[in-house]
Amino acid sequence: QVQLVESGGGLVQPGGSLRLSCAASGIIFRIYVMGWYRQAPGKQRELVAGITSGGSTDYADSVKGRFTISRDNAKNTVYLQMNSLKPEDTAVYYCNIRPYDNAYWGQGTQVAVSS
Repeated sequence: QVQLVESGGGLVQPGGSLRLSCAASGIIFRIYVMGWYRQAPGKQRELVAGITSGGSTDYADSVKGRFTISRDNAKNTVYLQMNSLKPEDTAVYYCNIRPYDNAYWGQGTQVAVSS
């Protein structure tokens, strides 16, 4: 049974930082491309960042230069460091493999950016 458990969200002021974590179980984590996705109220879920098994990364234009995705294959965990947060980054953040599998969505972690 695959489980992806996100954590690390919260309320932060504009310009602040958060680090999200996603712990995976039930998959051979190290072989998968992993992604962070987000869904804002009233909007479709979108890909924010991805990382290959070898550590190559890519980002949505809206977060380039502010967010950094990383992974620790020994801990079956993928991270998202978010700096210079903006109100438009407010969303529920999820991790999944890439391309995503609908059966793997977890509960997500809420990020709210507000003064």
